Amino acid sequence: MTKILVFCCFFALLSCQKEVKKDLIKENNSCKKEKKFEMYEMSELATLMERMYAYNMQTRARIIKGDTVGAYPTFFNKIFTAKFTTPSDNDAFFKENAKKYIAIQQKIYGKEGDVKGNFNKGADACIACHQGKCGGPIPRIKKLYIK
Repeated sequence: MTKILVFCCFFALLSCQKEVKKDLIKENNSCKKEKKFEMYEMSELATLMERMYAYNMQTRARIIKGDTVGAYPTFFNKIFTAKFTTPSDNDAFFKENAKKYIAIQQKIYGKEGDVKGNFNKGADACIACHQGKCGGPIPRIKKLYIK
């Protein structure tokens, strides 16, 4: 009787392993049929904004140290001509906010008034625009503020 019981358990275990192997093969084959990975390419505007952010982080550090900020970075003006990820986003709202942002940036580098205050107003301008368009980078933009 014990031999029969051992044989039945062995047979059941063996059949379970075959089912698991079949399931794994099916799963692997279904994964192969999925879409290929596509690399995301940033738009001209997204690339520009990344560059502007990095530059502003450097400017922030200079302001905190009490160093001079240097000359206005003219590449910021590309905000008016850079290609968008979604071309329809280049609307009146964006254009108006871009003008405000550039005017504030020019005040920072033109040494008009409070450099620290103007720098924070520049971060405010970024956030105001992103609240209306693409809110994703807002937490990152908030890191620009000088307290």
